[in-house]
Amino acid sequence: MAVSDVSATAVPRLRISLVTPSYNQAAYIRRTIDSVLEQTGNFELEYRVLDGGSTDGTVEILESYGDRVAWTSARDHGQVDAINKGLRAATGDVVGWLNSDDVLLPGALARVAAAFAANPGVEWVHGRCRIIDEHDAPVRRWVSFYKHYRARNHSFSNLLTENYISQMTAFWRRSVHTEIGYLDPQFDLAFDYALFLSLADRGAPIYIDEELACFRWYETSKSGAGFGKQVDQATAIAARYGHAGSWTRARMQAKKLAIVSIYRAMGFGRAVLLRTRP
Repeated sequence: MAVSDVSATAVPRLRISLVTPSYNQAAYIRRTIDSVLEQTGNFELEYRVLDGGSTDGTVEILESYGDRVAWTSARDHGQVDAINKGLRAATGDVVGWLNSDDVLLPGALARVAAAFAANPGVEWVHGRCRIIDEHDAPVRRWVSFYKHYRARNHSFSNLLTENYISQMTAFWRRSVHTEIGYLDPQFDLAFDYALFLSLADRGAPIYIDEELACFRWYETSKSGAGFGKQVDQATAIAARYGHAGSWTRARMQAKKLAIVSIYRAMGFGRAVLLRTRP
């Protein structure tokens, strides 16, 4: 399902709980927090940053916001642990998380709130995403376009073959956690995909046909450095769904090989370019 140009007026106020897990992201976290605090619209916001005991100046940045941001900083068991703590403590009708190097775009939460208000029977929504580099410049536009195309043609069997949901644009009703549990710490890279398949197995999402957030990609980012492992984990997660037919399983394997090959080729091309620069 898709919606476009959703108006945020004349809809009931929704309480949205947003969590940001963080560890040594002083280079980016201020942009992340500002993008959340600048959100306006017909919703209530509960926002919390859960920092894993950073030593790079992140805590000083968090302190600079005073009481505008609720935060804690203490050692944890990693990203999944931090997000789960935030989700368990959330009080909103709708929840989501935003990593400490990603950003929301203006009007994102208003569109999310309006989509839920207009579709009271839907459990989750997501939208378009822009990919940016460490300097906020758009990159990999073809990836964004491809995921947009796939999202507009969503089916559960399609989602089993590849993850085209942009995590930073996804929000879901907090009540689902009483039935599906929380994020699986077994998967340190593809835990979001496990969640999306659990949600999709229950019902189709609303797709908001507008950009909601930016995903920051760079060589040393968790996603940038571990794409091969991430694809392996995603394949293992999808294989849990025994009702997937033989054709779907064949597509899963083909997509895995294609994605790994494409990203390796991109990495090789970048390395060659860097070596040949004057």
